[in-house]
Formats: sequence, structure tokens, C-alpha cells
Amino acid sequence: MICQKPYACLVTIVCLIAFSNASAQTKNNTLYTAGHASAFIGGLYDAVYPYSKVKQHGDFGLGAPDKLDGEVLILDGKIYQTQSTGKTFEVKDSELTPFAVVNFFKGQKTEKTAQKLTKNALFTYLDSLLSNKNGIYAIKITGSFNTVKTRAFPPVKKPYLPLAEMLSLQHFFTFENVKGTLVGYRIPAFMDGPNITGYHFHFLSDDKKDGGHIIDLLTNGITIKIDQLDSFMVDIPQTKDFDNFDFSKDRREEVKKVENGKKD
Repeated sequence: MICQKPYACLVTIVCLIAFSNASAQTKNNTLYTAGHASAFIGGLYDAVYPYSKVKQHGDFGLGAPDKLDGEVLILDGKIYQTQSTGKTFEVKDSELTPFAVVNFFKGQKTEKTAQKLTKNALFTYLDSLLSNKNGIYAIKITGSFNTVKTRAFPPVKKPYLPLAEMLSLQHFFTFENVKGTLVGYRIPAFMDGPNITGYHFHFLSDDKKDGGHIIDLLTNGITIKIDQLDSFMVDIPQTKDFDNFDFSKDRREEVKKVENGKKD
């Protein structure tokens, strides 16, 4: 068929392309990883990804600041950094990160519990809700907490050491009777290496003044929203440091130490 009105045809084509893209975005629920977890854990702390680029792939997630000055959390499209001083603030999109994981959070399933759960008990409870052991899950937990213990690393200078060798530099914070949000993921074992597998959560208080990487907690009444993702992509750093990084070393034990904030 020959189009007699070129402008009308052009409009139709543009609309079809837009509809196709929108349908693809609705169908796919993708975890986007900026950077490589093993490389980051191993000492690649120089930032290369603008937050503006990261936010094109998600409004929910977590990560690290440039040169490891604390911890990062992304919630409702806003980026928050908790420094080793304990100061928490919103970060500009123009700043950079060496590692972040994000997705557009949809909250497909909601559960509520008034149980008082420690971190380990919470993870066991989550296991009962997340039926696919090889599923990729984004998890948002809101509510009140009797106690939340978090940590943040201080800024570091070259030559960088692996994170597991800097655990003595961690700064810890304890918050009592606080309301806030846990932002995190449960990543399956087959994604080990580029991502941190298992559970990984960061915290942000409702007043946006406190945060950090979760070390321990005790819940008091929480709402859990779960988003099961169906794909993932990894944006590999285009740097000489990454090109020359030694990936032959098994860092799984290092990751466990860093996640728990303990040497043993």
C-alpha cells in the first residue's frame, strides 16, 4: 500500500515505535548492574558511571559512592548517600558511582508481619515468601524497627585495598525505635561475580537523616513489597583498571565478610 499523506504515515510509524518500546518496557523487569561486584569488592573504587545514567535504568536500588565514601541507596528515583560520619543526604545526578544495582520497582506482592525479626530471622521469613530459589528479587521493606545497625566505609586513597582488608575502618551506627525503609535484593547464585548474591540491604530513615548498609536489626511491624525480575544486564567498566583486574581469585568468602561487617 502506498501512503498518499507522508506526514500522516510518519506520525503513524513514530506512534507504533513508541508503543512497541512501551510494551517492551512493561513486559521486561530488568536488574541493571553498573560495574562489577567482584571487581568492586577487590578494590576498583574509582567511579565511572553518572547517576543520571544509572537512573535511566531504575528508580530503586543500592550502590557505593566514588572512592568508597559511605553507602548509597536509591528510593523513589532519589539517590541518598550515608557517609562514614553518619551524615545522610541526597546526591546530585551529576555525581558518579563505581558500582550500583537498580530496577524500576513495581511491588507485585505485599506481605505484612508484626513479628519481631532479627536480620537472620527476617531473611528466613523472606525465604518462605520467595518461592523461586533462582529468581531475581527486588525487596522493599517499610515500617518500624526497634533497632537498626548500619555501617559505612570512609573515603580511601590509592593504592586501594580490597574491602575485606579494610573492615577495621568501618564506622557503625545504631538507631533505636526508628521508622524507615530497607532497599535490597536477593540475587541467585548463578549471577555470582558481576553481582553480590544472596540478600543485600541498605537502610534509610523516614526523615532521610540516617542510613547505611544493614548489619543487624530488630523489626517491630513491617510491610514487605516484592518485585520478581525477569532479566538482568551488566554495564562493564571501560577502564584500564578493569581491563587488568585479576578475576581468577575466588572472592566469595571476602563478600561474606564485607556483607556481615566481620572478619570471621
